[in-house]
Amino acid sequence: MKKNPKYLISGGGTGGHIFPAISIANALRELQPECEILFVGADGRMEMERVPAAGYDIVGLPVRGFDRKKIFKNFSVLWDLQVSMWRVRKVIKDFQPDVAIGVGGYASGAALKVAYKLGVPTLLQEQNGFAGVTNKLLAKEASKICVAYEGMEKFFPADKIILTGNPVRQNLSQGTKKEGYTEFGFSSDKKTLLIVGGSLGARTINQSVIAHLKELSESGIQVIWQTGKGYIDEAKKAAEPFKSPNLIVTDFIGRMDLAYAIADLVISRAGASSISELCLLGKAAILIPSPNVAEDHQTHNAMALVNKEAAVLVKDSDAEKELINKALQLILDDKKLVQLSKNSLKLAEKDSALRIAKEVIKLANLRK
Repeated sequence: MKKNPKYLISGGGTGGHIFPAISIANALRELQPECEILFVGADGRMEMERVPAAGYDIVGLPVRGFDRKKIFKNFSVLWDLQVSMWRVRKVIKDFQPDVAIGVGGYASGAALKVAYKLGVPTLLQEQNGFAGVTNKLLAKEASKICVAYEGMEKFFPADKIILTGNPVRQNLSQGTKKEGYTEFGFSSDKKTLLIVGGSLGARTINQSVIAHLKELSESGIQVIWQTGKGYIDEAKKAAEPFKSPNLIVTDFIGRMDLAYAIADLVISRAGASSISELCLLGKAAILIPSPNVAEDHQTHNAMALVNKEAAVLVKDSDAEKELINKALQLILDDKKLVQLSKNSLKLAEKDSALRIAKEVIKLANLRK
């Protein structure tokens, strides 16, 4: 193999795609410090900020998703896709990667399609229990497909599948409870509820909290409520009458490891990365699958845990009425919290990023 192996990583759109992609890149650098890595993302999407912040170069494509409601708008979408194919073709010819890795999202479809046509081996990383459209379309041409759930043979060729789990953000387990209580100004004598809505926030979860702030404030528990950037003003205004050292309202949690460390119960969407983090840390959780995702894949993700008694599910449509009351009951049920924690920990797939990186390196060596 040549002195400096090169890897192209493509995908993004949400934290659920970006965090695994960066984790894989970090693992490749750990195994091969001399390797060169280039990301390909979609212009205007969150990866264009998060990837450079992690220390990697990224090229943006004008690719977008299809508009299922306004079909006539798709003429421009198709044109942008064609432009993206032309652009990424030049990128791949100039960079000459040994392997192209796709993590899902608009950009990965164009990048991996072109990579395959140019003779570059491709590896897919599918985070969800219900495969995304892009990865299903790319599966036939892929050399390997790394998955997080069992039973993915219904979407992909069985001989290409490797069960690796989902890479998660590094250092999530480094924080201690003592540090966590100090960071958030909380007491170790009280239960702590962590409420998160993913990297972009979640309207239903936020509305459910707003509707039951009185009950939360009177419960005696401590609450960390991460709203997402788009909902922070509304949330802070609603929380003002219930201002207390026991309630933290923030759009972003910088030290997520410390928030997890002190959380007795987590309320979360059922995105693949979130679920992988909860399992890795053995956290009791209430999951509210988003209804606004392709193929209802978050429900499939959540049910993989619910069926093993490793999490509790609340439907999005029932959340405003049921979510907070159920959380307040559950957080006081120590026996149930321990059961959920133990069962979620059993489902954890450890060292996922390193395992995927090793598969990437195998493909690069085979190409030689």
